[in-house]
Amino acid sequence: MAMEPGEIERLIREGIPESQVTISDLRGDGDHYAAYVVSPAFRGRTRIQQHRMVYDALKGKMDGELHALAIQTAVPEG
Repeated sequence: MAMEPGEIERLIREGIPESQVTISDLRGDGDHYAAYVVSPAFRGRTRIQQHRMVYDALKGKMDGELHALAIQTAVPEG
């Protein structure tokens, strides 16, 4: 069963407090999403570490309920 965008957003926000999350359905099929995540928690971390934080926030849903997720991460300006 596919995940809803709101569920993906909720898991990321819970796993990475103070994050701003935007989810896009890339194909309209409920299986291929893009996540843009901005968080001060990413400051000082490598891109790989930032992406791992997002995957960890999804609590094992990748390759199960969530088939594909393109991730972009950023640190807030300021």
